Amino acid sequence: MAVGASSVTTPPDPGQGPGPGRDKGDGDPRGSATTAWTTGLALLPLGLLAAAAYLGRYVRPSADEWCFLPVVRDEGVSGLVGKFYFTDNGRVGNGLLVGLYAKFPVAGHQWYGLVSGALMLGLLWALTALLLRRTGLGVPRGVPLLVASMITAVFLFATPNTYKTFYWPAASVSHTLAPVLACAAAIPLLRGHGRRGRIAALVVVLLAGVFMGTLSEEASVVALVVLSGVVLCAGLVLTERVRAFARIWALTGMAGVAIGTLVLVTSPGSRNRRERFGAETTSLLAPESLIASLKAFVRILETVLTTWQYAGAVAAGVLLGLLAGRDAARRADRVLLPGRPLLLTGLGAAAFLVSGYLCTVITYPVFGPRVVTAERTWNDYLLLFVLLLVGAGAFLGRALRQRDIRTGAVTALAAAVCAVTVAGLAVPLYELGHDMRVRAQKWDHQDRWLRERAAAGAKVLPYKPVSVSAMLEPFSANGTRIWPAGCVADYYHLDKVTRGTRLP
Repeated sequence: MAVGASSVTTPPDPGQGPGPGRDKGDGDPRGSATTAWTTGLALLPLGLLAAAAYLGRYVRPSADEWCFLPVVRDEGVSGLVGKFYFTDNGRVGNGLLVGLYAKFPVAGHQWYGLVSGALMLGLLWALTALLLRRTGLGVPRGVPLLVASMITAVFLFATPNTYKTFYWPAASVSHTLAPVLACAAAIPLLRGHGRRGRIAALVVVLLAGVFMGTLSEEASVVALVVLSGVVLCAGLVLTERVRAFARIWALTGMAGVAIGTLVLVTSPGSRNRRERFGAETTSLLAPESLIASLKAFVRILETVLTTWQYAGAVAAGVLLGLLAGRDAARRADRVLLPGRPLLLTGLGAAAFLVSGYLCTVITYPVFGPRVVTAERTWNDYLLLFVLLLVGAGAFLGRALRQRDIRTGAVTALAAAVCAVTVAGLAVPLYELGHDMRVRAQKWDHQDRWLRERAAAGAKVLPYKPVSVSAMLEPFSANGTRIWPAGCVADYYHLDKVTRGTRLP
């Protein structure tokens, strides 16, 4: 994202368009026209996000949420947080976010996609605008929104299982929302000025690190890898003026993650979870585990690198590089050393590969070979992958512009790739929406029947599994897997539910 590193300054506004003191082409009087078409292009991914949020009305509880809902109903959000800490997994931050939507049973699930999607888009939009400001780049006003919306759309919908990535709240708060929240911890750093701003940035990154440590082990690993890179490589990419504080900020964030992780791993719930999955007796550093994790990560990379929709992130970056112009008026304010696109891209690629492999290592003892199909656990490092693609595309676009290559055709091609990417993401989303609607109708019908029978005094009732996108339901695997039947019984105030073979 840090394009045009040869001159990094701070313009008055993050979305400021062309003006005096910018490099060749930045005074183009067609700036308003560029703003119009980039804003229009942004409507495509924004429309996709809006359609996805609308389909959220068909989300219904399933899998783990059957167990969360009765606890929140009977004991409140604090009861679920306590259950997570003392019994389930130790993730108190996770329990808090889960409790916030589970407080509103079905409605909370329906609104989760809209709320989380808007939050992620807003944070990525703010982050994009601030990064442009801190790298001294002026762009037409529609560009930051276009880039942020393409990042959001590709991140959420290029995955092999959009339902578990976006619509399943229990997975989203741990693996989809978590990495975006981690990125948002940099916003005070990018906005901060003076002593108070620096103190605020340190406080925020410390608290964010503690929260991240209790929210998602995988997102914490990614954060530690990225922050370690800042500490180790600040001398290679940052100017001397900001280098020392950047390292202090990164070390503070790492300390926060360490504190949160310590709270998690020492909790009774985390110990119970390790015993439940046999992870207590499995060493993460055992050679066979490391080799199996590497093989699994290679297979994951094969899936990711052959998913063509990620080209939309590169195209958005190319547009950013083509349309961004440097502000040469305040060179003394630069924060990046000049002319290091290959180094920055290489460091970003290394951070992605290292964090992705380490995330696979820590999840392998729990999932085993199934980590290759547990797509939701990939998202913690896939956001970094999408940001890397945007940054690489921006460097490419910048290089083309600086070499006086005819950029009109390249701009049109990049815009077309963005549009085709959105169309390619819309087709499977439409099909998923149909499946969700069918499941919602069946779920609602069975829900009414179970409530009516329970109100009439029934204590044991049949339940027919109603699933979507490989989501777990009671009596899955031809009835051999009972979980979470007991939680369904609690939800309907029953003593027991048995396997139903047809809907009532």
